[in-house]
Amino acid sequence: MTAPTVLDGRHRLTTVGLVTLVTFVAFEAMAVATVLPTAVAELDGLAWYGWPFTAFLVAQVVGMVIGGDLGDRRGARVALLWGVAVFAVGLVAAGLAVDMALFVVGRAVQGLGGGFISVAIYVVAGAAFEPRLRPALFGALAAAWVVPALVGPLLAGVLTSAVSWRLVFLGILPLVAAGLVLVLPALRRLSVPDGRAAVDGRRRWWALLSGTGVAALQYAGQRLDLVAVPIAALGLVALVLGLGHLLPRGTARAARGLPTVVASRGLLAGAFFGVESLIPLSLAQLHGFSPTAAGIPLTAGAVGWSVASGLQGRRPDLSRVRLLRVGFGFVVIGVAGTASVAVGGLGGWPVYATWAVAGLGMGLGMSSVSVLLLEQSPEHRRGTDSASLQIADVTGSALCIGAVGVLVSASTAGVLPLPAVLLVGVAGCTAVGAVGWAICGRARVPTPSVDGAAPTLARS
Repeated sequence: MTAPTVLDGRHRLTTVGLVTLVTFVAFEAMAVATVLPTAVAELDGLAWYGWPFTAFLVAQVVGMVIGGDLGDRRGARVALLWGVAVFAVGLVAAGLAVDMALFVVGRAVQGLGGGFISVAIYVVAGAAFEPRLRPALFGALAAAWVVPALVGPLLAGVLTSAVSWRLVFLGILPLVAAGLVLVLPALRRLSVPDGRAAVDGRRRWWALLSGTGVAALQYAGQRLDLVAVPIAALGLVALVLGLGHLLPRGTARAARGLPTVVASRGLLAGAFFGVESLIPLSLAQLHGFSPTAAGIPLTAGAVGWSVASGLQGRRPDLSRVRLLRVGFGFVVIGVAGTASVAVGGLGGWPVYATWAVAGLGMGLGMSSVSVLLLEQSPEHRRGTDSASLQIADVTGSALCIGAVGVLVSASTAGVLPLPAVLLVGVAGCTAVGAVGWAICGRARVPTPSVDGAAPTLARS
């Protein structure tokens, strides 16, 4: 009897549909930075330049929480349908915006829908794919980011120059709809929850508070004056208060089981994306690289990520905790190796290899974290726990990127030379990755008690 695969007759449409959805959501995410200068100029909104990103981020965190609650109460089908519908409304609003305020609203609606979709995909993965197939599925979903990372900015630039920046938003609508159509037959086969899952309506307000805190920290990171201090302090308080009600109990101290799984996701994302945001700037400023040459390490990282995700998917028998530790090890090596950019005599070229190593680590680590979450989260909480995982990712990335932004601002103001900024940023993110490497062994499921009942891993 042939062993099941993610592309067999039973799973093919679901896999292709999910990969299609992720691909075009990823394309939109990669393309926005390219089209934004043109959109801002046409809409006369230079003063609003950072708000499309901030609005998306805050709404995305809220969407993750609402989408997780909806998935637990009504099932993956309802959560994904709502997510795609809301995301589509946001695309239309942004694509047809006549002023910057409407464009920002459109981006916020996209973020809300994107939060729904990201969580619903985990709920679908847990319900439609047996455990042995989940590593391969998450490998395929990781690969779905590679093509958008490689060609998304270029294609967005071509569309903007040849037609209009609006096509980047409006043109993706039928493609997102196609992905949903492919996955709908499988969604109809999934069991529907009885609707009795406990839902705390206050979570969405805590999500809004957390998202606002992240946005405040990012904004403070772009300033280098006394005003930034109270903004950063208030943002940190808001973030800590919000996360305390959104993440599994014990996440901050890496309690064994699901709390460590969630913490590992945030640490992986923070270490990797914090340094990645520095690479193009450092290569351009310190070594005179062209924009294309300065972006090649990011491509190498994306390819490494995809390759490692695919490889781990072929070995579902391997320990996910062990793979997570290996992944953290590669990330630490790759991030630390980025310090070579600060050495003038090396010319910046070693980062082409070191960032590919970091990408390999992310491919192993991120896929393993996703599999561990579905292994340890009870079915009636998969939406909520998946939202926690995504929130940890967004928060870890935003905090480390924001910290790097503070350092870059200090360089711009003449307080720190750019090589020092790079070294401090790399040291900090290496430390973040090292913490993850040290704690990830605690992601293993606790040994069941004598009576056979497994302890609760997440906040009920």
